[in-house]
Amino acid sequence: MPVKTWDIWVRFTHWGVAGIVVWNLFGPTDQVHRILGYVAAGLVMSRIVWGVIGTTNARFSAWWPTRSRLREYLRSLATGKPQHHLSHNPLGGLMALTLWLLILTLAVSGWMMRLDAFWGEDWPQILHACLSIALQVCVCVHILSAIVMSVWTRENLISAMLTGFKRHSREKGPSP
Repeated sequence: MPVKTWDIWVRFTHWGVAGIVVWNLFGPTDQVHRILGYVAAGLVMSRIVWGVIGTTNARFSAWWPTRSRLREYLRSLATGKPQHHLSHNPLGGLMALTLWLLILTLAVSGWMMRLDAFWGEDWPQILHACLSIALQVCVCVHILSAIVMSVWTRENLISAMLTGFKRHSREKGPSP
C-alpha cells in the first residue's frame, strides 16, 4: 500500500540540489557556477529549516541518525533484515547531513576564493577542490546505496523521491 512519505519541498530541494551539483561538477567554473553554488546552499539551508518546521517525515525528529538508531539499523543490516523506515533510514540520514555539510562548506570556500583577503592564497582553492572531490565520492555512494537498498528491500527509493510515496508493508515492522 503506497504511503505518502516525501512532501513537495523535500523532493524539490533534493532534485534541485542534485541538478545544481551535477552542473557545477561537470560544467564550467564561471559566474553561473558561482550563482548556482549559492542557490544550492540556499536550498540546503531552506531544507534545514524545513527539518525543524516541516511535515512529519521531513523533520529531523523522524530520521536524525542518533547512535542508538545507527547501532540498531546496522544490526538489522547484519542480520540481513533491514529495518523499514518511512523517512530516511539512519545511514541515509547520516549521508544527507554529510552532503548538506559539504555543499555548505563548498559555498563558503567558493565565496572565500573571491575575497580580497585571500587574494594570492592557494589554500581556499585547494580546500574547494578537496571538498568537491569529497562531494563526488559521497554522491556516488548515495546513488549506489539507494539502488542497492531499493533492490534489497524491494522498495524503490528513487521512485519514492520522485513521487513522494513509498510502499509500506506491516510485515516490515514498525517505522521509527
